[in-house]
Amino acid sequence: MHSVPVILTLTVLTVLLTSTVQVIGWRPYPPKTNGSDKIFDASKKYEGSSNLVRLRYHMGPVLTNNITVHPIWYGTWQKSQKKIIREFINSISAVGSKHPSVSGWWKTVQLYTDQTGSNITATVRLGEEKNDRFYSHGKSLTRLSIQSVIKSAVASRSRPLPVNPKGGLYLLLTSDDVYVQDFCGQVCGFHYFTFPSIVGFTLPYAWVGNSAKFCPGVCAYPFAVPAFIPGIKPVKSPNGDVGVDGMISVIAHEIAELATNPLVNAWYAGADPVAPVEIADLCEGIYGTGGGGSYTGQMLNDDRGATYNVNGIRRRYLIQWLWNHVVSYCTGPNKLD
Repeated sequence: MHSVPVILTLTVLTVLLTSTVQVIGWRPYPPKTNGSDKIFDASKKYEGSSNLVRLRYHMGPVLTNNITVHPIWYGTWQKSQKKIIREFINSISAVGSKHPSVSGWWKTVQLYTDQTGSNITATVRLGEEKNDRFYSHGKSLTRLSIQSVIKSAVASRSRPLPVNPKGGLYLLLTSDDVYVQDFCGQVCGFHYFTFPSIVGFTLPYAWVGNSAKFCPGVCAYPFAVPAFIPGIKPVKSPNGDVGVDGMISVIAHEIAELATNPLVNAWYAGADPVAPVEIADLCEGIYGTGGGGSYTGQMLNDDRGATYNVNGIRRRYLIQWLWNHVVSYCTGPNKLD
């Protein structure tokens, strides 16, 4: 398969980055399809169904080096919100977390290899961070301006983020008063890679937005429920913040896909590399055994009545399952069989 070229002219970039299918997006719940993934409708809705899925390796790199996640906090963030997200990232490689754990969830990602047979790394750590509390590019971002925000973070005169093309992941997180192109209507987050013509380097990155004010029923489901799903009540979020708890599963989704398909030429299903179906897309909306369609699967409740499916270092989280290419269905550490 042809990979997406890394160096493009600004004219082509503008066309691609404004396209609704160019980036790898986390499609809002309930799952939506486009022309490139209709063949997966039946298989992606049920965690044990696999006959139609053709997830293939396209010979591109995966992240076998230790991963360092660099958050870019864009907008106004509370300290408590940052703590929830930081601990999730630190929990990915934590040793000794109670089962089922975030680190157990990452073991599915580790099953994926590159062309040498090397597995994706077990080590994911929180790296240096950057605050953009003054909204340097405004409160309405395009897909193109997101790359400019990342450029500002790595080129800043004051404490710039380190440039690490081999193991660095740049995670742009926008606060609940920032709107991003296609937010809520088509995506809750997406990942891609930066272009040298804009940023100066090719760096894997993801954007995830806080949907609390714009569309919690779409991007923070099941902690909020959209009006078009009657008869379903929202569940209680494990960390008391619907917007941020909803972001956690999207962050997990994007980090997993960045690790397995950082340059959009490694692990994905479908014939079109600019609109691939990736390991988290195949399991969208599935959080436990039996999940599929409008049913999330069997989840856990704590003594406060909050819903979760994995344990972090000290906190609990609800994150979606991932496609396991070894057994050809969605798996997670809280499975019952």
